[in-house]
Amino acid sequence: MAKAKKATTKKAAAKKAAPKKAAKKAAPKKAAAPKKAAKKAAPKAKSARKPNAAFMKALTPSAALAAVVGASPLPRTEVVKKLWAYIKKNGLQDAKNRRNINADAKLKEVFGGKTTVSMFDMTKLVSKHLK
Repeated sequence: MAKAKKATTKKAAAKKAAPKKAAKKAAPKKAAAPKKAAKKAAPKAKSARKPNAAFMKALTPSAALAAVVGASPLPRTEVVKKLWAYIKKNGLQDAKNRRNINADAKLKEVFGGKTTVSMFDMTKLVSKHLK
């Protein structure tokens, strides 16, 4: 029986040693965490983002596009906003596939004669009508 007690003592000692190793590993992780926090603070010091001048440049719409958004020169972003307002006002977005726009007579001229256009292709087609 004395041998059995010695064996259990060795097992208990081995179990106690394992948590010490884990504790040693955890300590360096805590030391590294403040360094990460210091790095995150540095980007906040950057200045605010400036708008791209190319997007704000006023462009003159063609006659076909002017029938939808107006004849006055507008930035590209405003042209797209007015185009979407026109699409929503007249209910031209496809009911089943919301990514598609069903063109009416005015938009058909802008879309190059296409009756249905994807919203992603729409901006490409509209850019041809801006100078």
